[in-house]
Amino acid sequence: MADNSTPSRRGLVKGLVSPSPVAQRLPGVLQDDDLMVRFVSAFDDSYAPIYATLDSLASYFDPQLAPEDFLAWLATWVGVELDDAWSTADRRRIIADAARLHRQRGTAQGIEGALEQGLGAAEVTVADSGACTWSQKPGADPEGSSPPSVSVTVAVTDPDEVDVRRVEALLEGVCPAHVARHYSVVRAGGGER
Repeated sequence: MADNSTPSRRGLVKGLVSPSPVAQRLPGVLQDDDLMVRFVSAFDDSYAPIYATLDSLASYFDPQLAPEDFLAWLATWVGVELDDAWSTADRRRIIADAARLHRQRGTAQGIEGALEQGLGAAEVTVADSGACTWSQKPGADPEGSSPPSVSVTVAVTDPDEVDVRRVEALLEGVCPAHVARHYSVVRAGGGER
């Protein structure tokens, strides 16, 4: 039999007491009837988890406090695809920072932040070509060098431990589709992979 204190069985916590027993809401004459009090006390076992959940509802939406099994659902709210390689602490940190990263999505800062979040202990540098396909002045040539592109350098202590598929997937998720992207994984302090 599974432990009743595990997060996936929150509704079955033994000994959980209802803060508002049904028997206290019965008319006075029925509160004196032992059979009736015992009968309605069965409802208290059903209501207690509901009260406990509602009383702590705000903590379910805080990534730092939410139960571990609730994080995956919370991640869908902020558009984060969780990676199996991330620890629970990493998942909490990434979900909490998702709103800021979404505001910066598609920018050099957003690409840098998303890669640093997704790769953990990596130092990411993003160089943007500055190209654009429009201009604020009618009839003027677009600014920057064409075509639009970003060059990303990921500096880590051991480049061989970096999964390049993860780097590519992260870049695909945060770079605009029309922007060419190039990346390299290098050893922090020198030496390219």
